[in-house]
Amino acid sequence: MSFDPMAAAVDWLDAYRAGDIETILKMYADEAVVRCGCGGMKTISGSQGLRAYWIDRLRNHPASSLDNLQPSAEGTVISYVAQGGVVSAILTFDASGKIASLTCGPSN
Repeated sequence: MSFDPMAAAVDWLDAYRAGDIETILKMYADEAVVRCGCGGMKTISGSQGLRAYWIDRLRNHPASSLDNLQPSAEGTVISYVAQGGVVSAILTFDASGKIASLTCGPSN
């Protein structure tokens, strides 16, 4: 069975919407990097950094509905409704199907 980055992105959003931080964190590769442009650009890496980032996201910027889902050369582009508007995220994956990078920010 081959890896489906579109399905993985939907699983990521489902875990985000459910507030399931443990499932979210298990989806990331050990060397994953998050570049978030929501409220000012920040770069997050490492397990403690990702945990702190997601605690804040789940508490202060919960996600609700899927807005759009598209494949991209890098992985998957997923847009979703969060507090304050629509957020667009690019998820890239490593060879094992874990999230290698997340780049997100307000959708234009």
